[in-house]
Amino acid sequence: MTAAAPRAAGKGTAVDLKNWIGRSETVADVITPTPCAALAATLDRDAERPAPGTALPPLWHWLYFLPLHRQSEIGPDGHAKRGGFLPPVPLPRRMWAGGQFRFDAPLRTGDAVARTSTIANVTEKSGRTGNLVFVTVRHEIRSNGATDPALTEFHDIVYREAPRADDPPPPPPQPAPAGPVWRKRWIPDDVLLFRYSALTFNGHRIHYDRRYVTEVEGYPGLIVHGPLIATLLLDLLRHRLPEAEVATFRFRAIRPTFDINPFEVCGLPSEDGQSVRLWAKDHDGWLTMDATATLR
Repeated sequence: MTAAAPRAAGKGTAVDLKNWIGRSETVADVITPTPCAALAATLDRDAERPAPGTALPPLWHWLYFLPLHRQSEIGPDGHAKRGGFLPPVPLPRRMWAGGQFRFDAPLRTGDAVARTSTIANVTEKSGRTGNLVFVTVRHEIRSNGATDPALTEFHDIVYREAPRADDPPPPPPQPAPAGPVWRKRWIPDDVLLFRYSALTFNGHRIHYDRRYVTEVEGYPGLIVHGPLIATLLLDLLRHRLPEAEVATFRFRAIRPTFDINPFEVCGLPSEDGQSVRLWAKDHDGWLTMDATATLR
């Protein structure tokens, strides 16, 4: 069922969010070594600054093209105020729902890179707890002036209404798959989440402001970043199969992970060695993220 078109916050007339489809922007950056060393340290790896020409691990491009909004442009949740490149969705909750990636060529330390971002789709729906808006952004990253992208990413964002007292109960959680070949336990804390927020210049308060996330948004604890969990999944693969090259990757966030309990990232390679199923589960064994990587 399609919901009525949401109204832009602070406006008296409805805004057709589909008018944002096709909008694009391009941002330039340079793959410098220090963010890589800082993320390695955050992931409890040796903090070595990679030499020029070193291939960037998959998903570490999120350390670059950071959202440099002025302080006066930040909204009450720590995100940039609505409008601009992303459509002005008036719904208050914004989450990273998932992503798809195609890795055609490595990004390397020292590369001059450019990312062209395009609003690929905007979909409005009505769910069990009210209106939802899904925005898909296509990112294409080119290195050193190349014509073809080295990396193509589809970034899925979901906006939803704030919870109400009369909302129906949430759907039952899904059990995580059994029999992982690989697994690693993580104990999230304020410092881990703060460091990842700082590295990605992510001001969303649900990841570091405990009073805000519990009193305003009503969650039981700080929320572990979806991109951080996705990075941990591929970090697990990379250290179990150090010679493997990831060709594609997709992940879908199933339910939030909070910092109040440990969680695990798990992997199960296919019998033919061409792909790996990856997932994260919480301390109760419920599936929180589901992912698949294909290998060259």
